[in-house]
Amino acid sequence: MTLFLTDADVRAAFDWAAAIEALRAAYAAPVDEAGFPPRVMARGEGLWLRTLSGVLGDGSVMGGKTIAASVRHRRVSYLVQLFDQKTAALVALLDGNAITGFRTASTSAMAADVLVPPGPVKVGVIGSGFEAHHHVRALAAVRELSSVTVYSPNPGSRARFLERLADLGPAMSAADSAPAAVAGADLIVCAARAHGEQPTLHAEWLEAGTTVVSIGSTLPEQRELDAGVIARADVIIADQVEEVARETGDMIAAEQAGIVFADRLGSLADAVAGRVPGRTSAEDIVIYKSVGGAIQDLAVAAMCVRRAAELSIGTELPVGISPVAK
Repeated sequence: MTLFLTDADVRAAFDWAAAIEALRAAYAAPVDEAGFPPRVMARGEGLWLRTLSGVLGDGSVMGGKTIAASVRHRRVSYLVQLFDQKTAALVALLDGNAITGFRTASTSAMAADVLVPPGPVKVGVIGSGFEAHHHVRALAAVRELSSVTVYSPNPGSRARFLERLADLGPAMSAADSAPAAVAGADLIVCAARAHGEQPTLHAEWLEAGTTVVSIGSTLPEQRELDAGVIARADVIIADQVEEVARETGDMIAAEQAGIVFADRLGSLADAVAGRVPGRTSAEDIVIYKSVGGAIQDLAVAAMCVRRAAELSIGTELPVGISPVAK
C-alpha cells in the first residue's frame, strides 16, 4: 500500500541525525549523472511548476519533488513521490513543505562536518528566520557548538531566534551588525538575503580558516556573497556544480568581475566520498554553496518514510497505483 504523510506526519517522523546520515550515505554512493537530471520548470501567467527527479544510488527508491506556485495568490504546494526501484510501485506520497527546509539544513550540516576542522565550532549566523533556525539545529546534531551569534536587522527577530534555540545549551547571543556576528567564527551561516539583493557577507569580514555556508543565492537575480568572498576562497564546494557556477547570482557577479573560480570549485559528492579535499590546510577559507537538489529531497523523504513506518505515523491509502508490465 502507498503511505501518505501530511506535513504534520513529516515533522513527527523527522530526525536531524538520521537525516544527515541518510544524506551522507546518498552522497557517498556511486551515482550516474543521468540519475539526477537538471530540474525542469514550466511557466504560465503568474504560475510556475518545478520538477526535480532522481534515482538514489543505494538501490532503494526513485522519485521526485513537484513544486506548484501561484505567484499572483502567493501560494505554493510541494509534493514528493517515492517509487520502489525494483517493483516500480508507488511507496509513498509526502507533503514536501517541511522536507524542503529540513533537507537544506541537513545537507549544510553534513557539508560543514566535512569542511570544518574537527572540534567544537563557533558559529556566526546572518539571518534569523526558519532557515537560520534549522541550520543551527542541524549543526548541533553533528558538532559541539561552542557559541552561536546571530544578526538580522530586526532586534525582535533576533530575540525570537535565541528563544527558540535556548534548549541547545551553547552560549547564544545577538549582535547589532553582521560583521560583529561573524567576527572570530569558525563557521558562518548565510541564511538571509537583503532587500534589493545586495550581498550580506563581505570579504573583509572573513578570517583565515573560516568556512562559509551559503544557501540564499539560487537564481541569477539573487545575491548573498560579494565577489570578494568568492575571490578569497581557497576551496568552493557546491551541491550542484554546474548550476551553482552558471545560474546563481553570486557566481555570475564574480565571473563578471573577472574572478576565475573553476579551478577551486568541486562537488559535495566528491568531498563527502574523499575524492577531493574539502580543505588543504586549517588556514583555508572554504565556501559551501547550495542550490538544493533531488538527491537531498529523496534521501530525507525516504528516511521520513522509514521512521514513519517504525512509529506507525501516516495514512495508508485505500487504493494505489499498480505497476503494469511493459
